[in-house]
Amino acid sequence: MPRMTAARAAVEILKREGVSNAFGVPGAAINPFYAALKASGGVHHTLARHVEGASHMAEGYTRAAAGNIGVCIGTSGPAGTDMITGLYSAIADSIPILCITGQAPTAVLHKEDFQAVDIASIAAPVTKAATTVLEAAQVPGVFQQAFHLMRTGRPGPVLIDLPIDVQLTEIDFDPELYEPLPVHKPAATRKQIERAVEMLNASERPLIVAGGGIINADAPDLLVEFAELTGVPVVPTLMGWGILPDDHELNAGMVGLQTSHRYGNANFLESDFVLGIGNRWANRHTGKLDVYTRGRTFVHVDIEPTQLGKIFAPALGIASDAKAALELFVEVARELKAAGKLKDRSQWAASTQERRATLQRRTHFDNVPLKPQRVYEEMNRAFGPETRYVSTIGLSQIAGAQMLHVYRPRHWINCGQAGPLGWTIPAALGVATADPEGSVVALSGDYDFQFMLEELAVGAQHRIPYVHVLVNNSYLGLIRQAQRNFDIDFQVNLEFENQNSPELGVYGVDHVKVVEGLGCKAIRVTEPDQLLPAFEQAKKLAAEHRVPVVVEAILERVTNISMSGSDIASVNEFEDLATEPGHAPTAVRPLTKA
Repeated sequence: MPRMTAARAAVEILKREGVSNAFGVPGAAINPFYAALKASGGVHHTLARHVEGASHMAEGYTRAAAGNIGVCIGTSGPAGTDMITGLYSAIADSIPILCITGQAPTAVLHKEDFQAVDIASIAAPVTKAATTVLEAAQVPGVFQQAFHLMRTGRPGPVLIDLPIDVQLTEIDFDPELYEPLPVHKPAATRKQIERAVEMLNASERPLIVAGGGIINADAPDLLVEFAELTGVPVVPTLMGWGILPDDHELNAGMVGLQTSHRYGNANFLESDFVLGIGNRWANRHTGKLDVYTRGRTFVHVDIEPTQLGKIFAPALGIASDAKAALELFVEVARELKAAGKLKDRSQWAASTQERRATLQRRTHFDNVPLKPQRVYEEMNRAFGPETRYVSTIGLSQIAGAQMLHVYRPRHWINCGQAGPLGWTIPAALGVATADPEGSVVALSGDYDFQFMLEELAVGAQHRIPYVHVLVNNSYLGLIRQAQRNFDIDFQVNLEFENQNSPELGVYGVDHVKVVEGLGCKAIRVTEPDQLLPAFEQAKKLAAEHRVPVVVEAILERVTNISMSGSDIASVNEFEDLATEPGHAPTAVRPLTKA
């Protein structure tokens, strides 16, 4: 039997589990693993500037393509604790990433050694498993189990902590004999799906709520086929956006308190039956449950049995992988359609599109400083259906979700439940690493951008091009808007006069200088007619120089974006609404008067 260090065995397993890219920062306690990574070859490593950044890069990489599992690596102590936010983000959105940390020698783990921390205990609440490996011979099994857990049931992250002496110990291991463990996913039965379709068929105004679990299961095509067979309109969740194109005749729009469309909420409130697949009834989607559920029958399909009934009790709950369920949904629907037993939904579907054509928000403003709505309008013009958008949290993300258009799965990559500021830049780098020739466009407000902007240097060093749209109002805009309920505007104002860049006025940080100092390209836009040329130039600069290119749009200081603080029936529309086609020229459906 071949002998090698446990660290080398771990690297060989990574390759046999399909890992080709990793993101991380080396250090003393993880150097044996890095030595094995170099000696083995076959895994491309991207050096991050912050270990949290590496964890977000790994998540972006995972989410860019079916089957990807991002890997992030750090040394002992603070490297592991830095990655906790990335692990939290990943488990909250059901994203598999593998976090590998170094650790102090096993003999001193209880002696308060330098950078020795019980990272497995710290990470346990935000992972599917977190293990400090104390015996070198267990390393292959722990890694094998890690990949099995990440792929089995509801996907999620795993942390493996490797003491330095464990990494260095030689073990018997033959990589040629290694095989990944079989993956288990619960599957619906034919009887369950028949009952669900029977309930759907008995309704008058059904909707399908399509969640991120459908994307995780690589089943968007099946969802679209089922919707088209039955004629039932679809509400994508924020995590499921792109499952079917925004311009599809059965796309009923997004629903929620913030990242929603006027017509999406209106369509949902007209429904009498909802089939949720791969979604978790997130509170920003549902709002107050009495409004959301009143007058509707619900069927819920989710891979995690404990999700069923967690938020509210459905009439029928089915524990199943979305793909396994949708294969049966399509099979049953085909049979019923062939027998002429499916209801004609054309009138109901047409009514959802009539609302789409009449209930629109205005995007066309000529104001200076810029109104953010105009930025998204011009983004719709500049960036086509192939664009992968990456965003995390804030008014920029909320307005973007209301006004941008997404046409393909995995083309809206958004940190949903956790929403950590700073996520966008490293996640976009991970996405662009996974799709190096693709069109990747990140969207940030100024505060999200400033949290981890040092990671732009990673894009410059490793030649990872993408376009980053930075909307700058020198405010914590979402928090300021939320503070209206408390009649305060406190500790959310980022303005100052930059003595080195007086031309900025009160907008403070000179992002163009900072971005250029990190080796990237930047363009500042202050006039609405400059936006489209700037976006076009940014695409050319990214392609030419193979680095991130930032387009900074200087916004008006205060804009209140449409949202509700309570329920989907009472969204506050702060701005003037679209009343003629020229008010929303890039809307999917041309505006018509009701």
